[in-house]
Amino acid sequence: MTLLSLLVPLLLPDWMDPEYLIHALGNWALWGVALILIIECSIFPILPGDSLLFTVGMFVALTPPAITFPGMSQPMVLVVSCLVLMVAAVLGNVFGYYVGRWIGPAIFKPREGFWGRVFDPKRVDQTHALMERYGPRALVLARFVPFARTFITLIAGIGRMDFRRFITWTGVGAVIWAAGLTVLGYFLGTIPFISHNLELVLVIIVLISVVPMLVEYLRERHKLKKEAAAD
Repeated sequence: MTLLSLLVPLLLPDWMDPEYLIHALGNWALWGVALILIIECSIFPILPGDSLLFTVGMFVALTPPAITFPGMSQPMVLVVSCLVLMVAAVLGNVFGYYVGRWIGPAIFKPREGFWGRVFDPKRVDQTHALMERYGPRALVLARFVPFARTFITLIAGIGRMDFRRFITWTGVGAVIWAAGLTVLGYFLGTIPFISHNLELVLVIIVLISVVPMLVEYLRERHKLKKEAAAD
């Protein structure tokens, strides 16, 4: 037993472990992952979207592949998987947009406990700042930041962003994010070190996905310190 095998269950519990989820879903793996993406991109930001996409691509590339369709070659299965996951990402954002439009203020209100931390009203201000800085392009950039890709969709709905503009940019983000990470998993999954150390790779993906939030936190902390010193 290695140190990694002890740490991974702590960092990735079963419901957050892409490999476990895909095996558990069996023949319905692709459709199950698509449903998870819809939920994550709309209302539940703590699901493992990035690592799931990478793992789907890798499982398509395995010999024999863990995700298949009768009569389809592996490259064709990859194409179908990318299309399904891109559509799921867009559908999740569309659903999240309308959730934000209809009941957004009720979601982001001060409350105690776990949900109070997940749907902290401060995240609304942070996401608004991202929108102000980058405009519609923020919908693309936020795709690669956990939590932000969910909240920015809700904020777009709360702010009643023009839907045509919203769907255009969120579609661009879906292509780059969903297809990009799946294809990356497909090609990197053939590398023996990665396929034999999937748990380590998934932990690294999770840690890398947290980096943008950490950088933003440190920048904000530094800014507050400078303002305090100026006062």
